Amino acid sequence: MSDKTKKLAVVTGASTGIGYELTKQFIKHGYDVLAVAEEPQIHAAAEELSELGGQGSVRAVQANLAKKEGVHEVVKAIEAAGRPLDAIAFNAGVAVSGDFVRDNSLEDELNLIALNITSVVHLAKHVLPTMVARGQGRVLITSSIAALMPGPFYATYAASKSFLLSFSEAIANELKDTGVTVTALMPGPTETDFFSRAGMEDTKAGAGKKDDPAQVAEQGFKAMLAGDDHVIAGSLTNKVQGFATRFLSEQQRAEIHRGMTEPNSAAPKH
Repeated sequence: MSDKTKKLAVVTGASTGIGYELTKQFIKHGYDVLAVAEEPQIHAAAEELSELGGQGSVRAVQANLAKKEGVHEVVKAIEAAGRPLDAIAFNAGVAVSGDFVRDNSLEDELNLIALNITSVVHLAKHVLPTMVARGQGRVLITSSIAALMPGPFYATYAASKSFLLSFSEAIANELKDTGVTVTALMPGPTETDFFSRAGMEDTKAGAGKKDDPAQVAEQGFKAMLAGDDHVIAGSLTNKVQGFATRFLSEQQRAEIHRGMTEPNSAAPKH
């Protein structure tokens, strides 16, 4: 990352899935990228991405963003780059599946909140003031179509995505005259390791058809460049679902969502 004339971006959760594909989009469009993830495989991912070609380069930053120290490591990496941060994609996240009261541990739920919510607020507080002072910057925050309805059997996950959607749209409004834009990316079920990591392979959502993460990332990247406040990415079904939720009560939304996320919901009915 010696060419300081190139734009600089950060992508969190960049080792796999949507984050990996977002990093592709950035380097394709000439950005140098700090690719962040907790897993050691972020180093291999960064090498793979660098070998794909493109106008930008990729540097791996292994950091656990659920910890304050991890956020500080990312801030130090940005400062070490020696140039302004032009864009950041807050994509890191985790899900915890199961009955909140009877299945899930408090430790797992709090770790989810620390990664999905606290780390975004913490890192945003570090990077956005400089963007605003410069009068330019692009921010992409990965929320979810799940943000639009209560999420039984992954209650804290769905709630965290609702937080991110509200947070994103609120600060987008606050910063509307600054030259800094904030976009919420709202994918539906996507072909990543999300469902296996969350233990949701036996749900209808986990077993059903999923969107291509490359398509989701491309749509999110384009919306970010356009300065859109949000984009429902992926299939037309996601967009229809997003529109339909406007006409349903919260309990109706919860019941529909339960049908997709309840354990063993993918099993044949006899």
